[in-house]
Amino acid sequence: MSDKMTSKSVAEAQIVELRSKINYHMHRYHVLDNPEIEDYEYDALLKQLNELEAKYPELITAQSPTQRVGAPPAAGFQKVTHFTPMRSLGNVFSGAELVAFHQRVQSGLETTADIEYVVEHKIDGLAINIVYEHGTLVRAATRGDGATGEDVTANIKTIKSIPLELKANKFGIPTFLEVRGEVYMPHKEFIRLNEEREEMDEQLFANPRNAAAGSLRQLDPKEAAKRSLDALLYGIGAHEGVALTTHSETLEFLQALGFKVNTLYKKFTDVDAAVEYCASWADKRHELPFAIDGMVLKVNHLADQEMLGSTAKDPRWAIAYKFPPEQTTTVVENISISIGRTGVLTPTADLTPVLLSGSTISRATLHNEDYINEKDIRIGDTVVIHKAGEIIPEVISVLLEKRTGQEIPFVMPHTCPECGSTAKRIETEAAYRCSNPSCPALIREGVIHFVSRDAMNVDGLGPAVVTSLLEAKLIQTVADLYRLTKEELLTLERMAEKSVNNLLASIETSKNAGLARVLFGLGIRFVGIKAATTLAKHFGSMDALKICTVETLLELDDIGDKIAQSIIIYFAQTENLALIDALQQVGVKLTQDKPEILHEQIFAGMTFVLTGTLPTMSRKQAADIIEAFGGKVAGSVSKKTTYVLAGEEAGSKLEKAEKLGVTVLDEDQFKTMVP
Repeated sequence: MSDKMTSKSVAEAQIVELRSKINYHMHRYHVLDNPEIEDYEYDALLKQLNELEAKYPELITAQSPTQRVGAPPAAGFQKVTHFTPMRSLGNVFSGAELVAFHQRVQSGLETTADIEYVVEHKIDGLAINIVYEHGTLVRAATRGDGATGEDVTANIKTIKSIPLELKANKFGIPTFLEVRGEVYMPHKEFIRLNEEREEMDEQLFANPRNAAAGSLRQLDPKEAAKRSLDALLYGIGAHEGVALTTHSETLEFLQALGFKVNTLYKKFTDVDAAVEYCASWADKRHELPFAIDGMVLKVNHLADQEMLGSTAKDPRWAIAYKFPPEQTTTVVENISISIGRTGVLTPTADLTPVLLSGSTISRATLHNEDYINEKDIRIGDTVVIHKAGEIIPEVISVLLEKRTGQEIPFVMPHTCPECGSTAKRIETEAAYRCSNPSCPALIREGVIHFVSRDAMNVDGLGPAVVTSLLEAKLIQTVADLYRLTKEELLTLERMAEKSVNNLLASIETSKNAGLARVLFGLGIRFVGIKAATTLAKHFGSMDALKICTVETLLELDDIGDKIAQSIIIYFAQTENLALIDALQQVGVKLTQDKPEILHEQIFAGMTFVLTGTLPTMSRKQAADIIEAFGGKVAGSVSKKTTYVLAGEEAGSKLEKAEKLGVTVLDEDQFKTMVP
């Protein structure tokens, strides 16, 4: 055997081992939420696999972890016929209707005995059908009309909680299997995505379901992969090579195969207890990391399901208990205009305050002129509002029967309400934009953005203080923040010596925030946090970025043509270059350090949450120490949190830590842990 063949054999064995390790750790992270290794260790395994496959491309398979985002953009989605129909569920809206469903089940089974049911959450996502042959994912399709859906295989492969190869288990690997479930967008990702779309002047998604559907139907899998979709599986269709007797056993089977299953399901033989459990989740639904719009009641025994059968539209053995919509009515007292830092005029409904989903709502965004016209929203109208995705207050509709004739149609202003300059609607956009680059609103919002948490993170410099600084002419640009003196700040209303000292200290600390935060803070159009981080890591300095070309930018992940063109335009403007020079002169760091990896990873596998004010260090300094020693810093407390590092005026995070039994450290205790 030649040396070449020997090398290939060794590489093949290494590839098999690496794929097995990567799939194991991917399952622990994305399905079990219980990772065993750090991200950098996982990335190192994936990098090693990529290098071996690049050297031996003939060894690449469609099931390799490297191929999850390997398909080229599709020209369109092909139609796919499901092996067994994906029927929709019938709906009920009350406990009495659930009891009536139970009575129909008893009648269909010709019994008066108790029936065993499984009750699950009804996830508000997009139904999906995935086909596996001999344990390998071969195709995935949307529900469509129940008989025929769209082939979204390439996009489904980007969802890391969905296995490309099924796991060996006590049930065995079926020779053929249709798996049914729901693709959804977690609340956290929905908020992030809408913030990113707002940053890029793109239309916001109305709710997580809308966002999940739009993401799954991206023609380019690389775009779908950026959306951090997830999936919960709850059933099977056609199958060969496996015998199951109950639905609860089916859920165990799916979990054993490596799928993510909602483990909060419960079994009931008392229908009244099942009704009570369904109703209890109406108020608790916000505790879940994903959206639900009801509960699903299923007859547990599969033989009973077969006996009950289905109608042309839905099964007789399952029913959806839909929650009453969390909506309420209120009055549009006025429609006001706010100016964003990019100059966009955004209409907002000023509402008569009303309680909705546990909070008082007094304002709701109206997005743009087209949205107002489409819904015919007028000042004085009585409207129905809800929280889109349980998060964003939104006007659903107008109660036309409540109109008195005194309502005033809204006309979008053609001048900026802040500076009086012309406001123009660009043909390709839905928004009006102020034409004055020196508009006070743009400057104010730009400064507020620059000092925000995700940018330079200057504590104590909220919108009111920024407005006071501008009105007092103490600042004109963000660079002027670094020239402020104690004497100047003390002249402002409600600024005492302690708050001034804290503010100046925070401003000084922000000088070392690094290039990524500066780039995001500058508010370059379309450049969000992710793009800013990519640019900072690649170029390393503002000087290198200033002289880059469109071609260089387009080679980077997360940088598309729109972002690249915007960056080039930004650095072509003399006032922007002058601002960057001014920031450099006042000592703001315009480079990005490479993260230092310490050999002694004492915090590896640990997650910290920081809260309150520490005596001698900032939370950023503490976070840097934690990350340097291999730990993670999270924003919220959960059962997976290892430690909460708490200072003075610690709030709800400390309370939650104590409730969950998470160990709480003070600064002195934390310091004793660090070598």
